[in-house]
Amino acid sequence: MCTLVASEHWKDDPEAEDFPAAESYLSLLVGEEAAAKLAKALRKERSLKHYAAKDLLRAADLPLLASNDSEVAADFKKVKQGDKLSPVLLVQGVPLWVADGYHRICASYHLDEKTQVPCRVVARTH
Repeated sequence: MCTLVASEHWKDDPEAEDFPAAESYLSLLVGEEAAAKLAKALRKERSLKHYAAKDLLRAADLPLLASNDSEVAADFKKVKQGDKLSPVLLVQGVPLWVADGYHRICASYHLDEKTQVPCRVVARTH
């Protein structure tokens, strides 16, 4: 666990640039047309669900990135400065797809693996 900061704070809505990043990633998994539909569904979804960082990593079958990973470290810097982090964008399925926010999940885990991470979640069927 990182001792640089006590806790992170989260925005209520994702950043505008999170959606194109999610769509780009998803296009590698399902092609451009299906990725565009999933990204549109993520934009339309307004509710946030909260999950522990450790559970998100397990459901997505992703490894925990080191705290000195450049993007994880950048998120630590934001938290230390009091900046809010953007909610994570997820696509439900087995495994869970982290469309945007993998580094934020890892940073959150290093701060406290049980902290609840806000997420926008859509089903893979969109």
